[in-house]
Amino acid sequence: MKAAFLDKPKQFDLREINLPEPLANEVRIKLKKVGICGSDMHLFQGHRLLSQPTVIGHEGLGFVDKIGANVKTKNIGDRVVVEPNINCGQCRFCLKGRGNICLQKRVLGLLENGCFAEYICVPEDFCWLVPQSVSDDNAVLIEPMAVAYHAVSKAGLSKNESIAIIGLGTIGMLVCHLCQALGHTVYVSELNEKKLQIALSKGAKSLNITNLSIKQYSEQNDIIAVFECAGSKNSASFAIEQAPRGAKVILTGLSEQPSSFIPLMLVREDIQILPSIIYNHPLDFAKVIDLLEKKVIDPSFILTGHSDLKYIQSAFESCLCGDHIKYIIEVE
Repeated sequence: MKAAFLDKPKQFDLREINLPEPLANEVRIKLKKVGICGSDMHLFQGHRLLSQPTVIGHEGLGFVDKIGANVKTKNIGDRVVVEPNINCGQCRFCLKGRGNICLQKRVLGLLENGCFAEYICVPEDFCWLVPQSVSDDNAVLIEPMAVAYHAVSKAGLSKNESIAIIGLGTIGMLVCHLCQALGHTVYVSELNEKKLQIALSKGAKSLNITNLSIKQYSEQNDIIAVFECAGSKNSASFAIEQAPRGAKVILTGLSEQPSSFIPLMLVREDIQILPSIIYNHPLDFAKVIDLLEKKVIDPSFILTGHSDLKYIQSAFESCLCGDHIKYIIEVE
């Protein structure tokens, strides 16, 4: 099969390697579409270094083409999406329902080969059947949509509330879409004009922070949660500094640089800082698939680019411009 190895920063090598064989509890998936994640772009740019050449990518959609001896819930021909963060189910965090911070978590596309290839083997419990009514374009977004769903669930929103989002990459845009679909008012801040206009065209309101602070917006609209989705140290500090009294700040960005806040302000104004990393297995994937099947959400509008696997190098290079929200690699 063909597999795209990231040999070093900014250099893919498309190789022919042996077809993987599923273990007893695994299924083999013939991949069809794979999304480029922001974390893939960090690896491509060398912001995070791999220990060896690796097939990156983890947002995979395809069809089961072989099953292991003990597989009970999947059949050959099933259309499935990959859940790439495979928690052990046995450590103290998994036993508390917090598998997203599992101590022995397998991470496809990072700690082991992932989805920018023609085939991948995955435990049957970590690939999800896609209902016939869900399009391929929506199905390939189930994994990042689960990240957004987990972040929104952290906020504990009630009906018809107002939230603010800093940064409209994939997760910021999906948080925006989900919150609007659930009936909330969404204010957004984004430096890229193309991304901002997409969100505004879908009904979001512009958070013009050059004229008014988030706190001032909140005086009229009672913003109760601020989602930091830009992933920089400055945006994290800004989100915390600007959070209205009594609000929650949900951190989804992955900056590795220190941010700052004033503890007195947090305590005095009862502001909560809540991190949100990936999703909990199995609840978040199941809920997203249910929302898609019921037509509550339709996130396919964020797809902004497509390329064949053989052009993966140029696809990643085109994403460096910052204009794309979600770029898809077509494996077929």
